[in-house]
Amino acid sequence: MQYDVTVIGSGPGGYVAAIRCAQLGLKTAIIERYPGLGGTCLNVGCIPSKALLDSSEHYHNAHHTFKTHGIDLKDLKVNLPQMIKRKNEVVLENNKGVEFLMKKNKIDVFNGHGSFISKNRIKITGKSGETKEIETLRTIIATGSKPIVPANFNYDKNRVITSTEALNIEKVPASMVVIGGGVIGLELGSVYARLGTKVHVVEYMDRIIAGMDADCSRELTKSLKGLGMEFHMRHAVTEVKATKTKVTVKAQSRDDESKTLSWEADYCLVAIGRRPYTDNLGLENIGITPDEKGRIAVNDHLETSVPGIYAIGDVVRGAMLAHKAEEEGVFVAETIVGQKPHIHYHLIPGVVYTWPEVASVGYTEEQLKEAGIPYKPGKFPFRALGRARASMDLDGMVKVLAHKETDEILGVHIVGARAADMIAEGVALMEFRASAEDAARMSHAHPTYTEAFKEACLAATANRPIHS
Repeated sequence: MQYDVTVIGSGPGGYVAAIRCAQLGLKTAIIERYPGLGGTCLNVGCIPSKALLDSSEHYHNAHHTFKTHGIDLKDLKVNLPQMIKRKNEVVLENNKGVEFLMKKNKIDVFNGHGSFISKNRIKITGKSGETKEIETLRTIIATGSKPIVPANFNYDKNRVITSTEALNIEKVPASMVVIGGGVIGLELGSVYARLGTKVHVVEYMDRIIAGMDADCSRELTKSLKGLGMEFHMRHAVTEVKATKTKVTVKAQSRDDESKTLSWEADYCLVAIGRRPYTDNLGLENIGITPDEKGRIAVNDHLETSVPGIYAIGDVVRGAMLAHKAEEEGVFVAETIVGQKPHIHYHLIPGVVYTWPEVASVGYTEEQLKEAGIPYKPGKFPFRALGRARASMDLDGMVKVLAHKETDEILGVHIVGARAADMIAEGVALMEFRASAEDAARMSHAHPTYTEAFKEACLAATANRPIHS
């Protein structure tokens, strides 16, 4: 059987690309090596981690704030197996949702590992080793990424774990060392910190979430310290050794080699990044060689050096974000049929789903300074919001960076309750090149968290916030 398009990988980029191809009238197939559709994001990433983040936040609030709200509880305890069970149910429902979308759009689903025999022929190897082959005019590679785990960290999936195993711990650990102060480490570290685990974060850089605005890093560090998390910046991990029941982690100061730290913990979570997953794809059979980081080179149309072979998401340049992959999936599908789609990569938001959440889009203050772009900052604290006082979500701020001469919004950075949802307002305004004054003159419902965005824009455009 011959297909117009075959998609290898059913993550957010892959299944969205397949749906858009089918919508545009292309006969489409999708290949997935795991039993459930949805890729890393749905099965062992975005969705299950958010389920646990929400569950742990409910427990934390029940333990720390419900009494203030006038809710008295007795014999409060964590039922971690039930949390894991609920997480698994959320994943399963999402799996079924993607399966339904494949059937609805008449997309043929093949389970197995896809690899290129030639440009237009793909072999699918099933779990038991059985194979089949399909013909395709075009292929979209959307195989995602895997956690990076250096060999000397002795990754054993038991005590030395990645995000995948961290989603299935069924007894609250007394202690955990997290290697890496990025998004994944902080999200999962905060889950267990809320449940009572002593969490140590070892970070090579001088601050956590180093790619985001420095004010966001400072605000989040302060909040997570309030959970009891401890941070060890500018330290390099030198040794990770595990037994059946414990793990020992050693780290050396980057400022003084004579200074070392050591911890014995129940688990060590390795969260130092992810690598493109292009293993055993048969790329050599079609003349594609990934770069030193494992990425596949593509042009502005996301087409590889082989005409008709496209790549999207984590296997190509850019941020490893589910929503970035989705946009690229739509982009490729529409490009194939001759449309002229566009992606504004600078305006793809980044989010950290701790609590408070962190969300960012556009330039950071550090980037503006480095580029010599004149700007004016405006900040407003959540603590000054009536809505934040009512919900007891006082941590955080909104920071807006506007061009000093034109007042165009250049960056929006939010730490606070519902920041992940609030950032869409900043993205929309920046897509239409709005000024800070434009945003400041929009009516924002009262009382809401988004009033902090309006006030930050007032502070940026004319240094005249109303409520601070």
